[in-house]
Amino acid sequence: MRAALVVLVLLLAGCGGAHAPQTGLSAGEPISCVPYARARSGIAIQGDAWTWWDAAAGRYARSRAPQPGSVLVLNRTARMREGHVAVVSRVVTAREILVDHANWASGAAKGRIATAQRVVDVSAGNDWSLVRVWYPRVGDFGATTYAARGFVHPRLEMAQAR
Repeated sequence: MRAALVVLVLLLAGCGGAHAPQTGLSAGEPISCVPYARARSGIAIQGDAWTWWDAAAGRYARSRAPQPGSVLVLNRTARMREGHVAVVSRVVTAREILVDHANWASGAAKGRIATAQRVVDVSAGNDWSLVRVWYPRVGDFGATTYAARGFVHPRLEMAQAR
């Protein structure tokens, strides 16, 4: 039932990023990280992934602490011009989480959904500002580290203040 709801939301959501695939979701069809994260988390933010942190200000709670259901926002890079967002599915330890995300892999797996993928905090301050992400193609963490803005939480900022 939940999977059917996610598929329906993704079909209606369209593409959040300017350069992401403009296709609906059906079996085996590619999807970008933004509409996937939006559908999975319920966070109604539009635009490229790297813009989510600033767009969430005053609308959604933000922090450096992962929580199930929150969205990890990665900065854009030369190779990842739109940035990346991933939904936290589980907090494993203070420095490791599992995420569900779309369009992380390359080649034939590009645009696909990956679940329960490991992300580790490698920041010097233990603050999730620098991470390494599991790379399914090699079955290990890639060599690249990614600057992270933090986590956007699905609850409204105003609701948290009450």
